[in-house]
Amino acid sequence: MNFKYFIQLFILSFFFFSCSEKGKDTKKENVIVALNNDTSVSSAPMVKARLSEIKRVINSNLPVLQFVCKDSNESIAQKIVINSPEARSTYSDKELNMNFISEVFSISKALPSDAPSAKNLESIYKVVLYNYGLNLTSIAVADVQNKTLVKINYYRLMQPDLNQKLSILATQIAIHSKEVRNELGYKPGEEEAIMSATKTALNLTKCERSLHLCAAPTFVKGEKALWAIVDLTEMRLVGVRWTNVGNSGPSERVSEKSMRNEKVMECNCRKKTHLKKGDWEMDYVLTGSDGLEVTDVKFRSKPVLLSAKLVDFHVIYSNTDGFGYSDAVGCPQFSAAAVTAVNEAEVIPINTSTGKGFSLQQTFLSEQWPKPCNYSYVQNFEFFDDGSFRVAVGSLGRGCGNDGTYRPVTRIVFADQNQEFSQYKDNNWTTWNQEQWNLQNDLSTYFNKNALYRIKLGNGSAYDVEPGNGQFENNRGDFAYTYITKHHPELGEGDADLPTIGPCCNTNFEQGPEKFINNPAENIKNKPLVMWYVSQLKNDGRKGSEYCWAESYLENGIYKTRVFPCLSGPKFIPVKQ
Repeated sequence: MNFKYFIQLFILSFFFFSCSEKGKDTKKENVIVALNNDTSVSSAPMVKARLSEIKRVINSNLPVLQFVCKDSNESIAQKIVINSPEARSTYSDKELNMNFISEVFSISKALPSDAPSAKNLESIYKVVLYNYGLNLTSIAVADVQNKTLVKINYYRLMQPDLNQKLSILATQIAIHSKEVRNELGYKPGEEEAIMSATKTALNLTKCERSLHLCAAPTFVKGEKALWAIVDLTEMRLVGVRWTNVGNSGPSERVSEKSMRNEKVMECNCRKKTHLKKGDWEMDYVLTGSDGLEVTDVKFRSKPVLLSAKLVDFHVIYSNTDGFGYSDAVGCPQFSAAAVTAVNEAEVIPINTSTGKGFSLQQTFLSEQWPKPCNYSYVQNFEFFDDGSFRVAVGSLGRGCGNDGTYRPVTRIVFADQNQEFSQYKDNNWTTWNQEQWNLQNDLSTYFNKNALYRIKLGNGSAYDVEPGNGQFENNRGDFAYTYITKHHPELGEGDADLPTIGPCCNTNFEQGPEKFINNPAENIKNKPLVMWYVSQLKNDGRKGSEYCWAESYLENGIYKTRVFPCLSGPKFIPVKQ
């Protein structure tokens, strides 16, 4: 792998390396100087300990902050990965005499979604490694029994979910910062911080466009929330922002949380579930960080989809300042995000005037939802008796502000080879010959009023693709970005769990999937395809116009929750041959 391009690109943003001039380590001094601008932060216990650990390993031949393992298998998995030639190739550049600091974020037993091709997961472990200098995530799978590296995938300009240690570090930096204390009027306690484990961004800093790893511990005060935006690469506060969250009643905590989590893990995460209902047949599994995934979907025994899942949830609260959250959703014990599955997936009948069938539904919930800065998301895989289907996703509110925009990233892989994708424009179907993207907007024209795209499969099936345009229940239009890329299962572009692939706060097409459009773009005519769909849902908390919103209200002396969902996603309608 060639990393010189990234070294040149980020040379001005490196903060952990040894750059020699008469043996002097100038980089570590830069880190300490930056922190000493706010001595209360640099004196925080975790910050001091972390700087000491960085000093200890930065000039070694293994510049890695290692994970504190719970057992011998985790320790073996960590040693296999960090000592492998594949991982070592990312630690330094000999020509420039530079070291980059890396950190093992997590080690866990592999789930089916981590190693889809593995027949036996008993001795297989997943190790997530992040390189702060190159802004590079490496996701490795190791066999602890055979002491071998099974595979390692590199994700450039992408960052893994934060672990508990980094979440606490972000919180400590926030509560020790003078600016946070000045804004709140007091020094907050650690227990007051929420959303500390969720990645964020802020314009005009290196948190913008995810050049650095950043988090936003948030403090609710009255009907407002203070975001403390922390740069974890530099270990300092880079800014604070306020949002309006409105009034709310007490939280509705999930009861018997540990018991529910274990049931979800056993029933949905550690094994696939086979579902056969009517003419539809499929498997489904809850992933570590990519939501619920359906695989091997067939209609009347004919293959339709290889896979469909929810990769990211991007939430932005200011187009000007560019701050918000990048959420991952998934299993309750392996997702570092605050929004995880609390119940098993449900099969719900559909019987409406527009069609009959069933929905496979998975909900994700922050523990204190619907209080401010807590979220609830939903996935609906809708399958109809006529062979049509819809891959839908949405927010149930409440969120950390009343004027946010949600951008869920959905990945859909079609069955069979030799596929063809077309767009309806100028009263005709135009075939896409190369990887590209398109934005659904007010100028888009539709075939039969609703279809914007058409996908032809190699088995002779074809589907008109209807993006949300106000025709679905609880839908004001998706205004979606659609990306078509060539399917490369061998390259680690999403068949296994992905890290958060895009920053929270880009308002253009750079939502993450564009990273899989090659340069030059590949030919996609009569090739296996992946469709990435990123809808744009505008939150509204105004009375009478609520959307992507939830609120508590009193009824008969007790608090209840009223939900104003926003749902999005394309529907696929069989084309009559």
